[in-house]
Amino acid sequence: MSRRIVITTDYLEPGDSVDRLLRENGLDPVYSPAAGRRTEDVQRNLLKGAVGAIVASEPITRDMLAEAADLRILARSGVGYDSVDTTAAQEFGIRVANTPGVNHHAVAELTLALMLNCAKHFSDVIAGTNAGQWPRTAGTELRGKTLGVIGYGPSGKAIAAIGAALGMKVIVGTSHPDTEAGPSIEFADVDTVVAAADYLTLHARAAGTPMIDADRLAAMKDTAFLINTARGSLIDEAALVDALERGQIAGAALDVLETEPMSKDNPLRNFDNVWITSHLAGQTVEARERVGIAAARTVIDVLDGKEPVGLIV
Repeated sequence: MSRRIVITTDYLEPGDSVDRLLRENGLDPVYSPAAGRRTEDVQRNLLKGAVGAIVASEPITRDMLAEAADLRILARSGVGYDSVDTTAAQEFGIRVANTPGVNHHAVAELTLALMLNCAKHFSDVIAGTNAGQWPRTAGTELRGKTLGVIGYGPSGKAIAAIGAALGMKVIVGTSHPDTEAGPSIEFADVDTVVAAADYLTLHARAAGTPMIDADRLAAMKDTAFLINTARGSLIDEAALVDALERGQIAGAALDVLETEPMSKDNPLRNFDNVWITSHLAGQTVEARERVGIAAARTVIDVLDGKEPVGLIV
């Protein structure tokens, strides 16, 4: 039987801890020859003959899975799996899993950094100083402000705890309130959170339609900032552009977009009160290793006939 394991996650490489773990378990890791985004043809050829794969966020389509006759397990090196056709995978008997709970601290830290940038205008001040200016921009404090958190998975819990530690009023919108969260964290319906937040941060799963649409943007305070380190599809970007043009919210900090990489003509580039990072929330050195190891263990478990952590289908 083939022991070929295809790895397309760019930061995983021969000789690292993930590579060693796979080889110690009798598997043969094979790495994508192309950096960055791969064409579907390249991806399809890589999956042929493989019994397992560790993949990043590139699309895994029905056609690709149909030709991967030996594939038994597809492990996402991350949490989101909306790029994988899970319906097709299930039809073809291919298990799909992600790596939950291993990069949430990294996500929460970037969320905090984006919140602080909204409050203190760090990036603008640094750019001005580097240009020879001496900006004296007055920022605002997070303490005493209301942090609205949508979604209460690992990253939502982590940023809620950070907000509470900073003296923010934390209110969480989730269908699964935590009765043991303590008095510093309140729970409410999503619309209540949207209307109350000074900083609204998204940590929910992708849904069929955007969670933050024109109506919810209109319901936000005009002094509030929207932060998204979860899924680009959670926000209706056209509605966000309209809300920014109307001054309905104070600004946005986005680590994820509807389409990535960001196009040169994306209108969000035109706003001084929008700060965009390149889908980096989970990308710390420590988180990358944890994610890679978790994905490798998932592959090993499935091939050994065990039920893995993070199984989707």
